[in-house]
Amino acid sequence: MKKRELLNLGFPKGPAMAAALRAVGDAARSGYTSGAIRGLLTNLIADPGAYISDPHFGAVASALAQRKREGRDFVPRAAAAVYRRWGENLDPESIQQMENACALPVSVKGALMPDAHVGYGLPIGGVLATRNAVIPYAVGVDIACRMKMTVLDLPVSALTGQTDRLKNAIHEETRFGIGASFERRRQHDVMDEDWQALPLVARYKDKAWSQLGTSGSGNHFVEFGELTVENEAVGLPRGTYLALLSHSGSRGTGNEIAGYYSRLAMEKHPELPKELGRLAWLDLDTAAGQEYWRAMELMGRYAAANHACIHRHIARNLKVDVLLDLENHHNFAWKEIHDGEEVIVHRKGATPAGAGVLGIIPGSMASPAYIVRGKGVPESLNSASHGAGRRMSRNLAKASFTWSQTKKLLDERGVTLISAGLDEVPMAYKDIDEVMAAQSDLVEPLARFDPRLVKMAPAGERPED
Repeated sequence: MKKRELLNLGFPKGPAMAAALRAVGDAARSGYTSGAIRGLLTNLIADPGAYISDPHFGAVASALAQRKREGRDFVPRAAAAVYRRWGENLDPESIQQMENACALPVSVKGALMPDAHVGYGLPIGGVLATRNAVIPYAVGVDIACRMKMTVLDLPVSALTGQTDRLKNAIHEETRFGIGASFERRRQHDVMDEDWQALPLVARYKDKAWSQLGTSGSGNHFVEFGELTVENEAVGLPRGTYLALLSHSGSRGTGNEIAGYYSRLAMEKHPELPKELGRLAWLDLDTAAGQEYWRAMELMGRYAAANHACIHRHIARNLKVDVLLDLENHHNFAWKEIHDGEEVIVHRKGATPAGAGVLGIIPGSMASPAYIVRGKGVPESLNSASHGAGRRMSRNLAKASFTWSQTKKLLDERGVTLISAGLDEVPMAYKDIDEVMAAQSDLVEPLARFDPRLVKMAPAGERPED
């Protein structure tokens, strides 16, 4: 019997695991069958005290009892933290992930948005408030992923009459794919910050700088489209405009930081059962918690700089002025006051939607995005969805659809696709208008953006030439 099997049965790493491995070997040599050993271990986990005197498994039972005396076994909340969900027919696995999160002893309150789907630990679309603790996986592996829109001083007719000019601007001023970078580095004040203050962050500064202004892979994009302003609260008179919209985050450096601190959190909480392992947290009054918080905030500024470079260089390439600049991010944690208490609010694939706060909620490459104004609903922890949300996995999408049927839909919607993977086709996403209807109490749409010229990482997500 291997460690993985013992983990699946519920044995924690450490002395109890080592004792169990020895006991399994002793029992097998004494003639126990594998089925008998498995059944005995299952019973032992349920009631260690009954096996303290067992000749083969007494040491295992003693190690488990010692853990319990030291308070190192997981003790869930007496009653799960309250959470509310928006939307119909949400994926049962994402609901279970949200309920798991609300069982954590550090959890205070939660919310699940209508774009919800399965993620690592906390579901995408999950919002979780904790007390003095940050959960790296509840922030997400792409720290501070964000949306940014600029309205450009170009006629809407350029979307059809100057397509090559717009395509070239995207191609020349950003890069797509895993590992994508610039040989001639972009300049931004974020690279003048003290990256040396955190050893892990310092290690990746060079990589971060080479990738500044790039767009990455997966569901990240840069696209031109038509913005229809219906409410002047957006910051522009009513009418139609040409706009640039981008979606990306902190690139490879953010991913490295997320991975390191997620592993560290899990090492610090070996008591968590398997289904909660990726919800391991770092206490904010510890050095590790403070390090992660500072690294996360730097990645927030770096992700913002990344978008700033993309939009600034494209506007310069086109030699046009910017009429409106708007952005918001998700995959982040904020210190906020809720119910009279300071808590840490994780928004994993969820958009801040406090009263009067403007945000951007995209659909897919062939469906609209909306500029919205938050209504500040306390039950949602002042949050809304961060997009339409996937309705199927990447593998299922690639197996279910073809480029020929996708092209037909794109043609019908007036969308020109420069590049993308088949796993990002519009049919893989939920209906954005249904998602918006499900959260009409959370946000008010002020403007609609319809994609017209879209670029994502090409199939295989390799860096482009």
